[in-house]
Amino acid sequence: MEPTLQQIFGASATQDATTVTILKSEIGVLGASATGEAILTGAVLKAQAYLTQTNYDANIDQSVVVDNGFPGFVNRGEPAVQYRTDQLTITLSKVDDAVTLDPNDY
Repeated sequence: MEPTLQQIFGASATQDATTVTILKSEIGVLGASATGEAILTGAVLKAQAYLTQTNYDANIDQSVVVDNGFPGFVNRGEPAVQYRTDQLTITLSKVDDAVTLDPNDY
């Protein structure tokens, strides 16, 4: 069975024909004016808790795995300030029948 919206984004996650609602508190984002980057990061981290390789291996209907990549450091700006970089890898799997990436396939 394909993972549900609630399994991936929390018990209060809902959708209708035109909107998806995910509570910021369920993805670990606080504050009324969170940035788009914070919301995206919270959503991916929340999804990572369910979309594991173990669940993928056990469920033929799961098509997405979120896993840790390789952390590192990079110098940015002037003067070169050291930033920590954290990678999250999102792997999308589907039957090989098209060459384009379409979110509706997952």
